[in-house]
Amino acid sequence: QVQLVESGGGLVQAGGSLRLSCAASGRTFNMYYMGWFRQAPGKEREFVAAISWNGRSTDYADSVKGRFTISRDNAKNSMYLQMHSLKPEDTAVYYCAADWAGDSVITAIKEYEYEYWGQGTQVTVSP
Repeated sequence: QVQLVESGGGLVQAGGSLRLSCAASGRTFNMYYMGWFRQAPGKEREFVAAISWNGRSTDYADSVKGRFTISRDNAKNSMYLQMHSLKPEDTAVYYCAADWAGDSVITAIKEYEYEYWGQGTQVTVSP
């Protein structure tokens, strides 16, 4: 149904910026809500940001609110996470995820609400 491929991870200094991309394939890509999760060393995977199928609704974890921006371009079958003011505690493997929404303009923040996942991309923030 849906295949997700992530890119854009890398090494940056604290206070820097990075833009993650998630390229999706599927005949009904524009009918899926999507989100970003991350997993830091020694920690459980946690919610970062979510966006509805039409981009009209978004949700953010408190730890990234005001610093990260989630967006999508359905014409390009892509989703993005723009990260600013990065901190060492943002270091993690970042995953994009998606699931069928139909015409519901909703966001999802729980891992179990997503069926399709990308392979993950490493983000490392040095002090």
